Amino acid sequence: MREISPLDGRYADAVGHLSAYFSEFALMAARCEVELRYLVALDEIGVFPKLTRAEKARIEATRVLTDEDFARIKEIESTIRHDVKSCELFLREKLELAHPNRIHFALTSEDVNNLAYALLLSRYRDREQLPQLRRLVAALADRVKRWKSVPFPARTHGQAASPTTFGKELAVFLHRLVRQGRQLEALRFRGKLSGATGTYAAAVVARPDVDWIGFAARFVTDLGLDPVACTTQIDDGDGLAEYFAGTSRINNIVLDLDIDLWEYISRGDLVHRAVSGEVGSSTMPHKVNPIRFENSEGNLGVSTALLHALADKLTHSRMQRDISDSTVKRNIGVALAHAYLALQETLGGLDRVDLDAAELQARVDAAPEVLAEAYQTLLRVAGMGDPYEALRGLTRGRTISLAELHAWIDDLPVDAKLKARMKALRPSAYVGLATALCDRVTAEAAAWLAA
Repeated sequence: MREISPLDGRYADAVGHLSAYFSEFALMAARCEVELRYLVALDEIGVFPKLTRAEKARIEATRVLTDEDFARIKEIESTIRHDVKSCELFLREKLELAHPNRIHFALTSEDVNNLAYALLLSRYRDREQLPQLRRLVAALADRVKRWKSVPFPARTHGQAASPTTFGKELAVFLHRLVRQGRQLEALRFRGKLSGATGTYAAAVVARPDVDWIGFAARFVTDLGLDPVACTTQIDDGDGLAEYFAGTSRINNIVLDLDIDLWEYISRGDLVHRAVSGEVGSSTMPHKVNPIRFENSEGNLGVSTALLHALADKLTHSRMQRDISDSTVKRNIGVALAHAYLALQETLGGLDRVDLDAAELQARVDAAPEVLAEAYQTLLRVAGMGDPYEALRGLTRGRTISLAELHAWIDDLPVDAKLKARMKALRPSAYVGLATALCDRVTAEAAAWLAA
């Protein structure tokens, strides 16, 4: 294969279907859709003589762009070197309207382009991105439920810390993703339709009797977008930047998940199942590598870097406009496709992760020093002078057994009941409200998934 991008080569099977939103063909089809819908909207306010029934039928028949149509547009573009003008000339040929000047009437290219991109991105968000995020949320929720009570060795600063459960640790990511999912779902894409420098000048000079601001707002709203009230020639890019920022936050949450799971696998906290027929190393036959999480991590890095660059670039324009944004926008699909590929890899990695509950409990109980927090907290309530300092001297920087801790408890100037309570504590049971937190977060996820 001779593709430049791995998205179109190595990963084509995973992301090839996204060409429905991010290819040159998809963009051209969306431009034509905007032009055709604009024709119909113009007809409704009587700027030109009414379309005939036959003309309306031809407009309707042209709504689906064919390969032949696309080839013709590109043929025109090869001569005139202007993509949106090529759409206009193609539609003049194709529709054979009695008044062809109504096509692209009082529009600038960016009126068409910004609406086309917004349509494609809103459809990608609704048809691909959100459903994939919901699959990841559902997969995490399933595992949080299954593993909510399984003790897990926690690490802060890489050192043994107060234990947790593995379900609760996954619930942290689940909670974050549900919040971002709600925000992504609520985001409204924006669009403008206000002419060459955002003043509606051409439309007003031709038909000063029409409420062009109201017309544009209705048209943009009918596309499922929010109208931008005041712009230069181009949309300000703020709405796109908000979308890219939201997607970047999701990327970073999944990246955090990938890295933690990779670390847990590397320490032996998690079981990483082998797949029959796979090879983990060209020289070390025993290897079972967590490559799905590694692939996800790499693709998330590429995606997030591009999304940040897009957000920075597309919110700047020289005066009323320059064309540097145009070539940059063509990379939107690259950024989003890398994110989509990454989440697919994370989902695949999750399918290969399992737990050995007995082994994890043994690991947690093998570090009784983590009970120092529980002991000093109980002793604070009991009124002991400075239990933190006493336990710091006993436990900090050294391995200590449960028997040694119990011997220390025996010498404490507290009542026997409290001593018995302290001795009954085990690290694997010192997980606080982890199970309740899991229940709360999975209920939250279920509510979003059912909405």
